[in-house]
Amino acid sequence: MNDQAKQYQQLIAKCWADDTFKQRLLADPAGTLAAEGMALPEGVTLRVMENTAQAVTLVIPARPTELMDEALAGVGGGGLRDWCANSDSFA
Repeated sequence: MNDQAKQYQQLIAKCWADDTFKQRLLADPAGTLAAEGMALPEGVTLRVMENTAQAVTLVIPARPTELMDEALAGVGGGGLRDWCANSDSFA
């Protein structure tokens, strides 16, 4: 597991353990991440949402530009998890 994936997992665990932290993250994602040492790249906006038993968020990742249309049929997305795993932004 890479460092970004570990940071993401730690962030989720902290939300589950600390409701005040979770509320800060929901209200101010960029500021909360910056306070945790995870900066977003310039020009990137992060939206944080919480799934509940009654409301589930489906994230459609951006279409990869480097893949051929035929290859897209086998690609699954993970939203922020995949972005973090493929980005140097949380370094």
